[in-house]
Amino acid sequence: MIKARQQDRAWADEAIRRINAENNRSADTHLYSVPLPERWGVQLYLKDESTHRTGSLKHRLARSLFLFGLVNGWIAEGTTIVEASSGSTAVSEAYFARLLGLPFIAVMARTTSREKIALIEQFGGSCLLVDHASEVYGAAAELAQRTNGHYMDQFTYAERATDWRGNNNIAESIFDQLALEEHPVPRWIVVGAGTGGTSATIGRYLRYHQHVTELAVVDPENSAFYPGWLEGRGTPAGGPPADASPDAAVNGG
Repeated sequence: MIKARQQDRAWADEAIRRINAENNRSADTHLYSVPLPERWGVQLYLKDESTHRTGSLKHRLARSLFLFGLVNGWIAEGTTIVEASSGSTAVSEAYFARLLGLPFIAVMARTTSREKIALIEQFGGSCLLVDHASEVYGAAAELAQRTNGHYMDQFTYAERATDWRGNNNIAESIFDQLALEEHPVPRWIVVGAGTGGTSATIGRYLRYHQHVTELAVVDPENSAFYPGWLEGRGTPAGGPPADASPDAAVNGG
């Protein structure tokens, strides 16, 4: 029994080392300075999260979810990783599963495009298709139970896995990269809502570090975020825990 525990611990230690090594050898995503007419008095920077190794906006989140699962003892050698996602999260999780030699299955609606499925399969993952999008969460939980695997469940665990105070999140990265600029603390940060996690992380980071920066969240008309924000049903910083879309930082001159 003790030997088995030692073997489990040794595998988990090596898995965490591999993930941290991947992070250590990966350059941060670029923060581009965008030239604007000088008379505007505005300095604009664009944060390009698509330059991660997986080309996915959820690369940071996937790394954090795997580390969270490992330190909680939910992921062990041979564990099948399951996620309910048809997009960027599944792509990045497939990459990290392959890095650790673990099988990965993404549960998604049958209407998912072939291009998205190919991206997941490119990193060694496989896909389970269900008839309706509303079925993916239940099907993912059932599949994880049936395979004795681990359901990553990004919408439940993203907020716990990602430390909004730092830990290489998107907000910390933006401020580190602005540190030597003329205006290291931006006047505004503008972010697409997506599922709300990126804006939530940035908003909490701004409050925690007491920055004067304002946060603007851009979302289509008739979205669920805006009325929720108006009525105080969501956090002013963003929305439900997860990750979102490309981010932009704007400095006032």
